[in-house]
Amino acid sequence: MGMALPKVGSIGEYIREQRQQAKISLRQLAAAAGVSNPYLSQIERGLRKPSAEILNQIAKGLRISSQALYVQAGLIEDREPPSDVITAIRADPRLTERQRQVLIDIYESFRKENPDEGEQTSQNAHPRPDSEQDDAPLPEEFLAALEPYAATSRNGNVTQETKEG
Repeated sequence: MGMALPKVGSIGEYIREQRQQAKISLRQLAAAAGVSNPYLSQIERGLRKPSAEILNQIAKGLRISSQALYVQAGLIEDREPPSDVITAIRADPRLTERQRQVLIDIYESFRKENPDEGEQTSQNAHPRPDSEQDDAPLPEEFLAALEPYAATSRNGNVTQETKEG
């Protein structure tokens, strides 16, 4: 069959689907993305191939990750399919885009810390002792972003502050 080139139409269809799901009118999305109605309409009908910059703006307007659009547009290969966790986070309508991004960032950073090769040995083969260096500390911005949520779950096991000494 030769090389499968991404159909230009598919990105437009995807944008239209996302827009309709989000109940955003063409005019609203065009305004949010800073493009003209006719231009956005042409993108949706597959007559125009949007640049990465425009895709970025459209993603913002749709409140979805620009990566999702890039993959759809064939600009980047989706090297590994997003995990179910990320799919679930992205699909949860109760989360704001910012919350989604924070959760995905945290999740990804944990996955990088624990590389795949550890997966063959079953997790409970050697239970990790409850040592101080059990978990790498979270980066500042995650902690800051999670601050509002941490307050609700303070049932005694959040003891970083008193662990001195």
